[in-house]
Amino acid sequence: MDFSRPAKPTDKALVESFNASLRDGCLNMHCLLSLEHAQEKIEHWRQEYNQYRPHSSLNNQTPVEFIRSLQKVISSLKTVPV
Repeated sequence: MDFSRPAKPTDKALVESFNASLRDGCLNMHCLLSLEHAQEKIEHWRQEYNQYRPHSSLNNQTPVEFIRSLQKVISSLKTVPV
């Protein structure tokens, strides 16, 4: 198992970025009353994050839009004669 150094968030930048998104977009917005309530709110946030929220790393496309654009590129490459 690989551990990051104490007080060095740059060791795991992707994880820290995701944690910040989860905290800002979900955990800080809701008073979580029970485990079930927390699971419901986090699942709703996860669906929003993975399907409908534009991501700067995907050229401000939603993940669904990005996948569709990749599928179009792959389809067009398959039809090009070699």
